[in-house]
Amino acid sequence: MVTIIDYKERQTEDGKTFFVLEAQGGIEMVQSQVTGKFYATAKKAFIPATFDEVTCKALIGTQMQGQIIKEECEPFEYVNKETSEVMMLSHRYVYAQDEPQIKRPQEPFTENLKANPNVFSKNGKHELEHA
Repeated sequence: MVTIIDYKERQTEDGKTFFVLEAQGGIEMVQSQVTGKFYATAKKAFIPATFDEVTCKALIGTQMQGQIIKEECEPFEYVNKETSEVMMLSHRYVYAQDEPQIKRPQEPFTENLKANPNVFSKNGKHELEHA
């Protein structure tokens, strides 16, 4: 399950504006590689949308089926806004819909079927029995 937490206005290469929804996954516990202590975090991803700004704003708080997953990509520079540290990353986080669950019957289907022996020919000819 993901939650829409915000939206942002973006611009295409040819100058057209559009909006993206910022989606956040559930809480995850991650262990620090430096201190060894655990901290809580959540993955975020941006989903392009065809909605206007009013609709995007109204969607904040909406929960949707799916998850935020890590996807490999071409390496790119990323600047941490809090520390100004420049890093090279080769992954990004993207929204992925959950696979639909196929519900199987609890009992095998064949157990519910019973043959009626009176509908089969007993002499190799198609004849209807009259009652």
